[in-house]
Amino acid sequence: MPKEVIRTTDAPSSPLYSQGVKAGPFVYVTGMWGVDTKTGEFAGPTVREQARQALINCENILRAAGATRDDVVAVHVLLARAGDFDAFNQEYAMFFTAEPPIRYVSKLGAELPEMLVSITMTAMTG
Repeated sequence: MPKEVIRTTDAPSSPLYSQGVKAGPFVYVTGMWGVDTKTGEFAGPTVREQARQALINCENILRAAGATRDDVVAVHVLLARAGDFDAFNQEYAMFFTAEPPIRYVSKLGAELPEMLVSITMTAMTG
């Protein structure tokens, strides 16, 4: 079964990567950051604001691939600052309210001005 590149105007994009790829029953969502596509700006200066927007961006890509947050099996979170872990968790807990997927958290390696969080997801459909 060939892979299908997923594209949506409801999430940040770049010619350097695919927003998502569907391969068989799996949907892989690229690292999304907290940029609002309507403004082109970060959703705010806090990790909670950026995490909320990054999760929304991921969800929009999932939707474009025919999946939902309930189909997510794994999440990888990259935080710019370890001290933001608790604040991030508060936002994350509102997104995955029951039976959350597996998750791992790492430090964001690239020093990018204003970017506090990047989130990737893997979902399974069908």
